[in-house]
Parts: sequence; structure tokens; C-alpha cells
Amino acid sequence: MKKIAIFVDVQNIYYTTRDVYGRSLNYRKLWQKIVQQGEIVSATAYAINKGDDQQIKFQDALKHIGFEVKLKPYIQRSDGSAKGDWDVGIAIDVMEASASGDVDTIILLSGDGDFDLLLKKVSQAYGMTTEAYGVPKLTAGSLIEAADLFHPIHQDLLM
Repeated sequence: MKKIAIFVDVQNIYYTTRDVYGRSLNYRKLWQKIVQQGEIVSATAYAINKGDDQQIKFQDALKHIGFEVKLKPYIQRSDGSAKGDWDVGIAIDVMEASASGDVDTIILLSGDGDFDLLLKKVSQAYGMTTEAYGVPKLTAGSLIEAADLFHPIHQDLLM
């Protein structure tokens, strides 16, 4: 039985599903799909904390499903743009999970091509099976190629 660690780039998944489908990912359906593949040893969702009620409800729902939710503060820059990037934190956690020996499959939910090197590295250095979930139109080709298996997020995984 596969031992699986899940890592979710929440902002990336939220914006890509919203932009393409006008809907959100159904994390419960996702969990049900992945648990059929093996044992979920850990599941972490990385999000930005704005502290609003709707976001708190969403985070509570993720925790109820089984995700650990890691938060970074929302930072509004003086030019109006916002900052809240979890890429380094996700990379560190994926490397630690891979090195631990507790899992054999890494599942990343993101369309961010910056993670292609990460998936290649954990596959080569630790023999991990790597899978990625993303919205096909907005997932970097390099990430799709780097993963052993790519799962396109379509209507069946949406709310």
C-alpha cells in the first residue's frame, strides 16, 4: 500500500480553478480520490491568513477533512500588490517528508512550474513517486513533465 504525503499550494489552486471554471476545488472529493490509492500519512495545505470569517471556515473545513493548515500573514504592499508565497516552505516540507522514509509518494497540488525541480530532485534523490494535480490550462508544462503522474483538475473535483 502506498504511503502518501499531500502538499497543497492553496492560493495557486484557488485562483486557477476560479479563473478557468469559476468554481473551487472540492477538497473532500480530492481526499476521497487519493485515499483510494493508499494511506495518507500527512496532508498539508499552505495558505495566506487574511483573518476573514469565510477564510476561517474554509481552514476549519480543511482541518476537519484531515489537512494540517499552515498560514502566513497576508502582506499588502504600498503599491497595492500582495505578498504571500509559500514556495520555499512547501519545498522544505516536501524534502523533509521525502528524507523521512515515512512516505513513498509525494502529491503536490499546484500549477507552479517552480516546483518542477523539486519533483525531479525527490524522485532522483529519494526514489519518491511524484504526482501533481493542476488545472491543465494553467499548469506549467515543466511541472507536468517532472511529475511521474499528472492528474488534471476537471469539473469532477470541483464544488
